Amino acid sequence: MALRVIGAGMGRTGTYSLKLGLERLLGRPCYHMREVFARPDHIAAWRRALGGEEPDWGFLLAGYVAAVDEPPAYFWRELAMIYPDAFVLLSTRPADDWYRSMDRTIFDVLRRGSSPNGAEWFAMVEAMFNVQFPAGTEDKDAAIVAYETHNERVRTTISRTRLIEWRPEDGWGPLCEALGLDEPREAFPHTNTTEEFRHNTRLNE
Repeated sequence: MALRVIGAGMGRTGTYSLKLGLERLLGRPCYHMREVFARPDHIAAWRRALGGEEPDWGFLLAGYVAAVDEPPAYFWRELAMIYPDAFVLLSTRPADDWYRSMDRTIFDVLRRGSSPNGAEWFAMVEAMFNVQFPAGTEDKDAAIVAYETHNERVRTTISRTRLIEWRPEDGWGPLCEALGLDEPREAFPHTNTTEEFRHNTRLNE
């Protein structure tokens, strides 16, 4: 199955809400970091890919009609070439809001040196962020520069006819317009808030 939507937005830009929304629209699974948690073989495959090995996309994305969030978003260029008919979805939020959310969720997990998701998952995320944030995750200004540079790189690489820009407050609109689908009657899902994340990963304990 070919991907119809390739997420290029960094984590904490509404990507889990997008996963649920795209699954509602397209009727098939959407890959997201949560797919990795129960798949140790995927963790190992992503780590190899982050180390420069050619990913086995047929293994990692078989059965998925879309992919958002990291790790797939780290490979947005490669996926855009492999699936030339897919839309590239850039999810964003204001930079200060994005950093605040990252700092209280994923960066906080890294800061503590371990994760309920296991040592292999932790090492995979460390490897990914070492590339995404070369100055480290504690330097807010540098992290925001990396975030904004990433977003601009997507905008200047992907053609406007293929790019979907989306913010959490946009809801169904940009997705349905690009995909040529009617908007569902139900509200767009908004989930995985900072507090939900901290509760689910026991960061508040």
